[in-house]
This record gives sequence, structure tokens and C-alpha cells, in this order.
Amino acid sequence: MDPVRNPYAPGAGQRPPELAGRGRELDAFDVVLERVARGRPERSLVLTGLRGVGKTVLLNTLRSAAIGRLWGTGKIEARPDQSLRRPVSAALHMAIRELAPHHRNPDRVDEVLGVLKAFALRANDPNGKIRDRWAPGIDVPPARGRADSGDIEIDLVELFTDAASLATDVGTGIALFIDEMQDLGPADVSALCAACHELSQLGAPLIVVGAGLPHLPAVLSAAKSYSERLFRYQRIDRLDRVAADLALCAPAAREGVEYEAKALDLLYEKSGGYPYFVQAYGKATWDHAPQSPVTDADVRVAAPEAETELAVGFFGSRFERATPAEREYMRAMAVLSGEPDNDMDAAVPTAEIATALGRKPASLSPARDALIKKGLIYSGERGTVAFTVPHFGRYLRTQPV
Repeated sequence: MDPVRNPYAPGAGQRPPELAGRGRELDAFDVVLERVARGRPERSLVLTGLRGVGKTVLLNTLRSAAIGRLWGTGKIEARPDQSLRRPVSAALHMAIRELAPHHRNPDRVDEVLGVLKAFALRANDPNGKIRDRWAPGIDVPPARGRADSGDIEIDLVELFTDAASLATDVGTGIALFIDEMQDLGPADVSALCAACHELSQLGAPLIVVGAGLPHLPAVLSAAKSYSERLFRYQRIDRLDRVAADLALCAPAAREGVEYEAKALDLLYEKSGGYPYFVQAYGKATWDHAPQSPVTDADVRVAAPEAETELAVGFFGSRFERATPAEREYMRAMAVLSGEPDNDMDAAVPTAEIATALGRKPASLSPARDALIKKGLIYSGERGTVAFTVPHFGRYLRTQPV
């Protein structure tokens, strides 16, 4: 079939042609937007799941829904080596600019921008070199005595409160979207929780929508004990069979192409229902299939190409980031987490990994902690670890030592 017409899109954060299986989350967010705009109490939202399940795609789709309701929005991607202050300043600046045309009092908008600038300028080190200092592109003088204490928790509460007041004036809200939320530093996580707590008590129309790995709830809980009640958590998992079939068949049908039932059976077996893998196998199968309908034989011919691409771009690139000691740790995890042809990688007790490697658990802590920091594994329960990437254990079990 014509590769130019291939509808599938395996890419990091790239929206698939058919966003299947996420209707419940989209409908729930519409309710949140409407409730907040009407002054009803509502919690901020946290999406969690493994890599490749479409968290970033869903985050972007939720942002589009907020923009469609004339909300002010901004998005950041957290990084372990970066303070929250600069990216939040840029994101809220964008949100305020989206609200400004609907506000009747430009002076009030400038007041809030002055607070935002004061907050942003605290990111600069007064003892640092001039060339390293950041100048936010806000053409108003910084406010004094508001969001400029230098304490991120105090400043963020004041900034969010003032920004939310603008949204109240125009009858909408502000939504701040944070991807890779588990990478925020402890002080920033604590400040974010405190700000959301204050906003929820005030009923202010500003919400945070975060996305991160499965251990994100534990990260938030470690910062503030009340975070368990502060956010509404939604676990984003792999697609069920109906949704996976829809993700493949709907875009193909728009191109006049159909799948045989056995082809869909095999594609689900290969992909495990993980959205990224669904797109990868779908794209390879399209390129190899000579004509419609697509058969299971077409899938078998195409599967090695999809697996090779995943091995290099999805699995291999992550494996290469690990040191030899970290790779040894992950190989032991892979052996203990499943059989060679098993799609699911179970959580593994850290004590068993130490036993398998003939080492004391304490001596493996540096490797484990480094892998968690790199986002390759996570600890969902005390004393256990699991891969953040689906099928990663299966990939490692098929690789030569």
C-alpha cells in the first residue's frame, strides 16, 4: 500500500490519528472545566502510567479542551536539574496573555504581570554572572512585596492566587500542565502542593494537571501528607482490545483499508495494547502490506521491522544511558520479572536482585537510585522496583550479555 498515505504516527508525544480509549478521561476533564468556571470546588488532576501509554498526548488533548473553553493555559516539562520558578513563570505568562484580551481592565492585567515578573526575577542568582541572568519578557516593572520573598512555597501561593483572580474576572480559569512531574525537586513539589491546597480552599479557578510515572503519587505524598486528598489521580494504562482495534481500523478505514480479524489478533498480541507500540506495528504493517485487507501474514512479515525500530529508538536509546553497573542491575531485574516471551514485567523485590547478583542490598543502592533518577525504573512499593518502559524486560531478556 502507498506509504505516503500511511496514517499511523509512532512518535514521542505525537497525537495518533485516532485517540482511542481515552473518552472517559476527556469527559471527566470537561466536567472539571465547567465546575471550576462556575465556582464549584474541584481538585487538580494527576495522570500516571508507564512510558508509551500516551500521557503526553492526553495532556496536550486536555490542554486543547481548556483552550477551547477560553481558559488561559501554559505547559512545562519538569527536569531534575531545573528549578520550577523559570518554567512556571513562562507558562503562566502565556496563560495570562491568553486571558488578557478578554479582560476589561488592562491595568489589572499589568498588576498581575508585575507580580509574575517579581516571581520570575527571583530565579536569578544575585551573585551570578550577568550573562547567566534571565530577563523575562514582561514589559511592566516588577511588583514589590508580592511573590518575591525567595521562598518558593510562599511565592507560588501568592502568584497562583493573583493569576487566578484574573480568570475569575473573565469567568473562566487557568490550567497549568506539567509533564514528567516526578522530576520536580522536593522543594518544588512541596510548594506546588501548598499552592494547590490554598487554591482549593479559596475556590480559585486555577488547576494543575500533571503527568508522570507510576510512582508520582508517592513523590507527592512524601512532600505533603494531604496530597492524597489534594489531587484526583487517574492511571493511564494500555488500551483494551476494542480500543486498540479502533486505533488501527478507524484511520485505515478513512484511507479505504481494512484488516482481517486474525491480523488484529496478532497486532494486539505484538503490541500488548500499548498506544506507542500500536502505532509502531501499525505503521510497519501498512508499509509491508501489498493490498487491503491486511492479513496476519502481512503482520508477521512487518513485525521484525517494527521490533528493530523499537529496539533502537525506544529500548536501546534508554539502555545506552545506563552505566555498566546499572545495566547489570536491569538485566537481573529482567530475568526475575518474567519469562523470555512474557509481555508483562512484574515488580521485583530488591532483595532478590541482590541475591541474584551475589551482592549486599546496600551496595546496589547507588545503581538503583541512579536508574530511578534516570526514569528507567521506579519503586511503586517499598522494597520493590519495576521498569518504567513496557516490554523493557522482554527486550533485555532477548539481548546477548
